[in-house]
Amino acid sequence: MTGPLSKIRVVDFSRVLAGPLCARTLLDLGAEVIKIEPPRPDVSRFSHPSKQGMSGYYAQQNSGKRNISIDLNVPEGREIALRLCDVADVIVENFRAGTLASFGLDYETIAARNPRVIYASITGYGQGGPWRGRMAYAPTVQAESGFTSNSLRHYGDNLGFEQTDSLSHADVYTGLQATIAILAALQSREKSGKGQYVDVAMAATLIAINERAHIDLGDFDLGDEPAILGATECPFFNGPGGERFTVATSMVWSLTFPNYLRAMRRADLADDPRFATAALRKANLSALQEIIQTWMLTFADMAALDAQFDEAKIAMGEIRSLGDLATSEWSTYWGGVQEVSDRNGGTYRLPGRPWHFSEDELTPIGDPALRGEHNREVCAELGFTSEEVDKLVSAGALVVPSAQTGGA
Repeated sequence: MTGPLSKIRVVDFSRVLAGPLCARTLLDLGAEVIKIEPPRPDVSRFSHPSKQGMSGYYAQQNSGKRNISIDLNVPEGREIALRLCDVADVIVENFRAGTLASFGLDYETIAARNPRVIYASITGYGQGGPWRGRMAYAPTVQAESGFTSNSLRHYGDNLGFEQTDSLSHADVYTGLQATIAILAALQSREKSGKGQYVDVAMAATLIAINERAHIDLGDFDLGDEPAILGATECPFFNGPGGERFTVATSMVWSLTFPNYLRAMRRADLADDPRFATAALRKANLSALQEIIQTWMLTFADMAALDAQFDEAKIAMGEIRSLGDLATSEWSTYWGGVQEVSDRNGGTYRLPGRPWHFSEDELTPIGDPALRGEHNREVCAELGFTSEEVDKLVSAGALVVPSAQTGGA
């Protein structure tokens, strides 16, 4: 591996999303990642869609990781895991609080053997306190932490029904926050020589990343300006060629309403009594949006409209599918999408890296491993002989699955 984190070894006990994404991010930065998968596989291996048993969801979060399949219920399996942790720089896990402690794989036990280890645990509500044992998935934590209520407040009746977001924000944000904490702990270890335990909570993450938390937590005199502008904040419009796009500028907010007037060369609308205040603009939103939309359709194409918006400091973006963006000139330049093997003669297209480094070259994304694919390779590195590995397989400590089922 090459990259800023080359020579850092990560042992990944995690499954599904928050933990695997954290470990995958460390791998993208150059770390070596060994995923420990139990006989009952990571459930994301069975996600739809898949190719010949290899799930695209699993491949996205785990490509490039080496994989060893260990049954921690077998004493010899726990010994393999401990020996792996002995040589780890970082351990990532996202089981319910206390689960790995029941196998003798808690931070205290491992740190006594490997004082330099950084051990990160990701849970819904943290390792202590009254909610430590609760089950936690992204939709439920998002509901508990104000994320869902904020979405409903933002969209109001425009959804037509109440349903949580389709993307697992709590998992993704928490995985990234765990990565940040691990990087900080690695930097601290450079100074102190000691590792440490990192406790990361999904609920706390959603508070921390909520850029409008102050509105719900504070006592503000909002005056004429609505605190939450709802669907008026980033409106959708139609382009001159039938395109659908949005702008990142509110038509209602007093700070940004003048930008529209500059773009349209319509200073006279500032004196229109329907649009004199934010409250009036919100009340007469349909009329205001119709004026703006009519003006937009006078342009020859989106490029000309974008240029005039840019002049008025209004950002716009066409509503594209991810597939459309992946084939754009920008994506080709950046490397927004990379291909990996689907382990059956075809390929998956997966997200590329979000960073470019001037001094570090990142290793291309590796292929997704079958469960237990690297059992012998990893055990040999730990000092096990081939005969000892055979005995571990016979004892059920190491699991060797069928390659035809994606390692499941």
